[in-house]
Amino acid sequence: MINRIVVFLVFGIIVNSCAPTATDRWYKGNLHTHSFWSDGNDFPEMIMKWYKEHDYQFVALTEHNIIAKGEKWIGMAEDTLYRNAFARYLESFGHTDIQHKEDSGRLSVLLKTLEEYRPLFEEPEEFLIIQAEEITAKFERRPIHLNATNLSELIEPKGGESVVEVLQNNIDAVRDQRAATGHPILVHVNHPNFHFAISVEDMIALEGEQFFEVFNGHPQVHNEGDTAHVSTEKMWDLVNIAYRQNGKPLLYGLATDDAHEYHRQGKTWSNAGRGWVMVQADSLSASTIIESLERGSFYASTGVTLSNLTARKNKLLVEVDAEEGISYEIVFIGCQMGEKEVKELKRVNGTKGHFRITEDIAFVRAKIISNKRHQNPIENLNYEMAWTQPVVYDGPKL
Repeated sequence: MINRIVVFLVFGIIVNSCAPTATDRWYKGNLHTHSFWSDGNDFPEMIMKWYKEHDYQFVALTEHNIIAKGEKWIGMAEDTLYRNAFARYLESFGHTDIQHKEDSGRLSVLLKTLEEYRPLFEEPEEFLIIQAEEITAKFERRPIHLNATNLSELIEPKGGESVVEVLQNNIDAVRDQRAATGHPILVHVNHPNFHFAISVEDMIALEGEQFFEVFNGHPQVHNEGDTAHVSTEKMWDLVNIAYRQNGKPLLYGLATDDAHEYHRQGKTWSNAGRGWVMVQADSLSASTIIESLERGSFYASTGVTLSNLTARKNKLLVEVDAEEGISYEIVFIGCQMGEKEVKELKRVNGTKGHFRITEDIAFVRAKIISNKRHQNPIENLNYEMAWTQPVVYDGPKL
């Protein structure tokens, strides 16, 4: 399996004590998806079943301003799609005492809480469910969403007098809970181009935010931007240019599903399986996954798998776990000190490439592009890709 490939990943911005060891593994996970607990259209058990059967090792259900605690009944629509979904749910999990009732032909179902369905799926080193929330706020008509992963209690959305203030207030609320509980909690900015609510300038102004979605699988999030707005990938680079100039930690890019729709497939639906992260850690737990994400020991993918990813001694090395008959390009993208734009620094047609990081380079990352069509693409992102995290020059080496 993919997650059992052992590779060494040591980013130049990491001190030696954080360096992965030969016992580390790769874990595949999705940090953004929805169920009937908010605006998804399937039961959490069915969603976890899908991810586990598709070789994911961790998933965070990120419902809008709610976590799966307490009692929640949902009314099931009478159309065939939803009745068939309920029939499949009963067939798969009827043995778990599913409570439901009908009144005047209307079906209602009591949703299982996280603590009720978690034991059905979790296995040590095989599958983990992380409690999370999509903190859903707004400024005027602009939707402002952040995910808090591994939180202990629900975080009510905070307001503010600007987009930046709303973002910062919610980021601070996550950080406050982390400080109060001592539990690692990861906060990331979701789909900034959704309604084009969050700009490059907004992202640059933030304090204490190290993650955002460079790829989101929802069909309405405009990963590619438009004639008036930059793509999320361009935004990533512009923010990191400013972060480097201002002495801030680099921003890392995540790929997520943001799945809501599980019964119909296609470009107009927000389906599962479009984007994920591959995280290198020494064990499968919420704390070790978050620690690895925070030190940059991961890459984002929509299908491309890497067999070797190394950033040490000022050298970024990328090697693809190639599929037969598929070709790949490895593009090293970066910015020189003092410049205001990134550029292509090197391109390799093949499955293995490296880039030597020198002191005049502000940061460099790699984008891997294949000629294999994504089985369920959105926008014009028709081919499978992967993104490594940006790295910096780490000083002269003896």
